[in-house]
Amino acid sequence: MSLLQVVARHATRPWTRAFASESLPPATSGVYKVFDRAAKRKQRDRAVSRDAGVGSRTVDYVRDEVADRMMERLLDIKRKFNTIVDLGSGPGHFSKLLEPEKTRKVLMIDSSKTTLNRDRDEEFEVEVERVHADEENLLDVLPRNSQEAIVSCLSLHWVNDLPGVLVQIKEALKPDGLFLGAMFGGDTLFELRTALQLAEVDREGGISPHISPMTDTKDISNLLSRAGFTLLTVDIDEVRVGYPSMWELLEDLRDMGESNAIVGRRHFLHRDTLAAASAIYKELHGNEDGSVPATFQIIYMIGWKPSLNQPKPLERGSAQTNLKDVL
Repeated sequence: MSLLQVVARHATRPWTRAFASESLPPATSGVYKVFDRAAKRKQRDRAVSRDAGVGSRTVDYVRDEVADRMMERLLDIKRKFNTIVDLGSGPGHFSKLLEPEKTRKVLMIDSSKTTLNRDRDEEFEVEVERVHADEENLLDVLPRNSQEAIVSCLSLHWVNDLPGVLVQIKEALKPDGLFLGAMFGGDTLFELRTALQLAEVDREGGISPHISPMTDTKDISNLLSRAGFTLLTVDIDEVRVGYPSMWELLEDLRDMGESNAIVGRRHFLHRDTLAAASAIYKELHGNEDGSVPATFQIIYMIGWKPSLNQPKPLERGSAQTNLKDVL
């Protein structure tokens, strides 16, 4: 378990919105809509446009840290890829770490055009191609059986149909193609979640969702298996960040483009409710130096598209060595 301590840089100021967000009608399809993806795109566009992107770059620390840890896993795979697809790439947190020894080109796909084009090509060490497209409709831009490797760094938690997107990723891969991903797990921001819920119950007599629901870690292996991936690897890590108070955390989440985008979300929290949440946060979770921690649980996953050339597990009972002899 790693500890990343980052001190937020903002002055404390009152907030009257819960993760300031815009209301746009959700898209209609047969999939049950948990997230308003149109609102999410608008939030991310605004996060990058604000202050010419200065705030957006300042809050890259979580995604940069997770991208570093993802790259360690990619480097353990002794294979060079002609092209790597970075799905939900953002400005390229992971893609910037790619070197010519690992791939010739990266194809960055993101639903936020402003975020996708935030950083210049000169900041990348490999050839870059950018595609503005919805991650939920991957097969609209990638032919089946066309890609050697697809990665995704902290974007899948805003997908409405995660099983469907995993199937599309598998379909887009060539046989023996690699999927490497990282997404927020269910314990992400548990400190903020509990503080807001307790404050709302105390001040308003009920609760409403202000943090998006996350996939439980125990479900990821099942989802990957159901999507058709094989040779699965799933592990969990944490990134813990220190803030002066809850207010700086909320401001950084806004600048990350991680504001609330749940369909039917409540857009307003009373000032006294937020003040109570800040006090509860510090009382329940505060550090000795007066700062407060925010925990980001990260689920890392690796899966391969099936191929006849892949190694197969031995049949049960075929081992030649008795375990008692080894122990």
